[in-house]
Amino acid sequence: MTTPSAKKKIALIAGDGIGKDVTREVRQLLEVYRKDAGLPIELWDLNLGADRYLSAGLTMPDDVLSQIRKSCAAVFLGALGDPRVPGHEHARDILFGLRVGLDLYANIRPVRALDDRLVPLKSKRAEQVDFVVFRENTEGAYANIGGQLRRGTPDEIAINEDINTRKGVERIIVAAFEYARNNRRARVHMADKSNAMRHAHELWLRVFREVRGRYPDIESDHMYVDALCLRLVQAPEEFQVIVTNNLFGDIVTDLAAGLQGGLGMAPSANVHAADPAAVAMFEPVHGSAPALAGKDVANPFAAFLTVGMMLAYLGWAAEERRIESAVAQAIAERQCTPDVGGSLGTKAVAARLREQIQRSLEGSPVAPA
Repeated sequence: MTTPSAKKKIALIAGDGIGKDVTREVRQLLEVYRKDAGLPIELWDLNLGADRYLSAGLTMPDDVLSQIRKSCAAVFLGALGDPRVPGHEHARDILFGLRVGLDLYANIRPVRALDDRLVPLKSKRAEQVDFVVFRENTEGAYANIGGQLRRGTPDEIAINEDINTRKGVERIIVAAFEYARNNRRARVHMADKSNAMRHAHELWLRVFREVRGRYPDIESDHMYVDALCLRLVQAPEEFQVIVTNNLFGDIVTDLAAGLQGGLGMAPSANVHAADPAAVAMFEPVHGSAPALAGKDVANPFAAFLTVGMMLAYLGWAAEERRIESAVAQAIAERQCTPDVGGSLGTKAVAARLREQIQRSLEGSPVAPA
């Protein structure tokens, strides 16, 4: 968490598809905090995405990344992906450029159901879906090390390497245990596939066993990722903190989003967990959904919840709770988009949330950290 005393510059990247729709609403929410609540934040709109790539050939310019690193406290990223760029070159350069370029090795995804009716599991209640996933964010299968040989022939070979370093594995596992200790979470699960990927994932298992010894106050268990996915559906209440690698984290968090009402309810943070003053990047985890872009149907809740995570990181922890409370009330009153049981559009839902947050701020101003 950064200190809230100095002015904080936030870069906004709307991206593609519904990323533009929800980031437009996010910007207005941040203006409420800037103008009405007096938060010392500055907004910097960045024109990056498929449109910029197709018109100018630019993805993530080095000078822009350098400016972000030097002058920003946080980045808000909408969503990336456009059918006009089938190879996803721009999305890969922007997303991985930020994650790797800023060394944001910890992808943190809270999985919290805000209403019983959003939980699709029989006999399970919202209070039983409340855990956090720590996904390693810079290594693994997504390091894009590999290649193809004899492409397009019957003898084609395609290889992607699963890269795991001692440093990378240890620091994400430590981050998960530190979060558990600092947030009164009593249990950490580590998921790998060391029974099948004997070399790469044996490292995960060995480091996990070493690190857990430093945290005797926290219960910890190892599970193979397939067994963990099974148990998440059977008994999500057993989990409090999960830590895993890049690929498995991507899969597990999408499954977990289904437990909290879908991807439209899933926020995330990308941080350098060992350096609380480092630039962090925040993104709702839904995709760009190009077919829905501009139709006023995208669920803005994930984006607003992500703003809550960002404000907490910047030093205003109470605002995460304020925003979550507003979202929970909107869901309870079915003032939401159809994917979570309402009938409103993106703009109407977002406007209602901003109005509620604004009223709350009048009665209970932002408290300093």
